Amino acid sequence: MTPKALKIAYSPCPNDTFVFDAWAHGRVPGAPKIDVTFADIGVTNGMAERGEFDILKVSYAVLPWVLDEYALLPCGGALGRGCGPLVLTREPGARGGTSQAEGSGGLTGKTVAVPSERSTAYLLFRLWAADVVPEGVGGVVVMPFHEIMPAVRDGKVDAGLVIHEARFTYQNYGLHSLADMGEHWERTTGLPIPLGAIIAKRSLGEETLRRLADAARTSVRMAWDDPTASLPYVLEHAQEMDPMVADQHIGLYVNEFTADLGEDGYAAVRGLLTRAAAEGLVPPLGRDALSFV
Repeated sequence: MTPKALKIAYSPCPNDTFVFDAWAHGRVPGAPKIDVTFADIGVTNGMAERGEFDILKVSYAVLPWVLDEYALLPCGGALGRGCGPLVLTREPGARGGTSQAEGSGGLTGKTVAVPSERSTAYLLFRLWAADVVPEGVGGVVVMPFHEIMPAVRDGKVDAGLVIHEARFTYQNYGLHSLADMGEHWERTTGLPIPLGAIIAKRSLGEETLRRLADAARTSVRMAWDDPTASLPYVLEHAQEMDPMVADQHIGLYVNEFTADLGEDGYAAVRGLLTRAAAEGLVPPLGRDALSFV
């Protein structure tokens, strides 16, 4: 009897399609078969909270709500350096060093659009704001990611929190980067920036969880060994993204932490969620919550 394919959901972003290409197309020897659904990470976060799907790509920010049912896989996700979310405004502001903090005071009482309040970007933004906007920003408005830059450009909101390929395209909207959440995180912690995680249901059992981790690790290494093999899959789902931007996207978000979180990766995840819990943004983590098996 042929084993039932496991249901997996991840985004159509280039980093995810690059990582999962070999696995999704049956090129990883011995890997469990998977049935792929594409969904924005805001959607997959909700799927995880409802216990849907066997394997999901989610924001690290959602882990405190789902780790009873799901285990964090030690590979396949997105951490890195120099790849954090940006706060964008219509007018240029001071950035970098102490001037970043001074310039960011201009957000006091202002409205900021964010893609989700259950996102890693939002946690990084709130931790940054607690440090450099002591009087607090004004309202936070949640809107679909693709609407944020036009909303800032058109004056519907004062600023916007953006992620992913917006790092390369915000100038096309005439916008300016007021602050880089990743810069602040790295400067204050020395740790990489935790962004997206791969989780799988604990009920699958330890053996299957280990096989899933092996499959994800092998899939990304196969993509590195032959990047041209994944290109059709990447571009098919890149939502009309320029191939050069897609390549930059992959270069930024697929790195050694994708193959293995390692000591620094786990420290970054626990550091983010511990700091966020101290600010009352997420529930506190249990002692062994991040344990794989």
